[in-house]
Amino acid sequence: MNKFWERTFYFMTFWFQGSSFLNPRAYAIMHRMHHAYSDTEKDPHSPHFIKDVWGLMVQTKNIYFNYLKFKLEPEPQFRDRYPTWPALDRIGDMWVTRLGFMAFYIAFYIVFAPYWWLFLLLPLHFLMGPLHGAIVNWCGHKYGYSNFENGDHSRNMLPLDFLMMGELFQNNHHQKPNDVNFAKRWFELDPSYPVIKMMHWLGIIKLRKHFAPAPHEKVAPKNTSVISAAGETIMNAIEEQIIIHAGSFTKRKI
Repeated sequence: MNKFWERTFYFMTFWFQGSSFLNPRAYAIMHRMHHAYSDTEKDPHSPHFIKDVWGLMVQTKNIYFNYLKFKLEPEPQFRDRYPTWPALDRIGDMWVTRLGFMAFYIAFYIVFAPYWWLFLLLPLHFLMGPLHGAIVNWCGHKYGYSNFENGDHSRNMLPLDFLMMGELFQNNHHQKPNDVNFAKRWFELDPSYPVIKMMHWLGIIKLRKHFAPAPHEKVAPKNTSVISAAGETIMNAIEEQIIIHAGSFTKRKI
């Protein structure tokens, strides 16, 4: 991805995430940690070491702010290969910016919402980023079926993930984190994959060939859940995916 498109997607990330803008650098570090330490105590957001969804959101927030404010330095394998835009990061993290987006959402509802009860949806807009992450990491590691033995509790929740645009294929994603198509079985469909492929064909991004299947890969019997104590987690993240995943209209691979 060239610099023009990198900055374009970076700004679109800021604009569409709005009041819940997530710094791509901090997000990328946490995402890499999540793959390297999936469902262990070092995983920044595993539901198997936290009591409830609220606790998951709080822990994720605390770790995120530690990396955002440079209070913690990531391990060497989690550094670099992520985009940065310090000026926009500062603007996006300002309270006046977040409150400005909230005011815009409220004004939009005042003008266009035909029923009062629709205003109850406003908190979802205010916290869309953290809520999305909580749903993916909680549900994607607790509920559903498994295709692969990954050595963690990752699950595929929906054969057609229309809710999270492919994010809930967590078991598939943890097996092949460098593959932009999260669907792996004939009945699975990742809605974001055609969008990413179109960007590749148009020359907006350049996809790398994903790695060959790992030697330990084993496909589970159909509709069977598999939790393996063995297996090695792959944590490599594609550079061009980071911006795309951070955007609300494509993938956020958590």
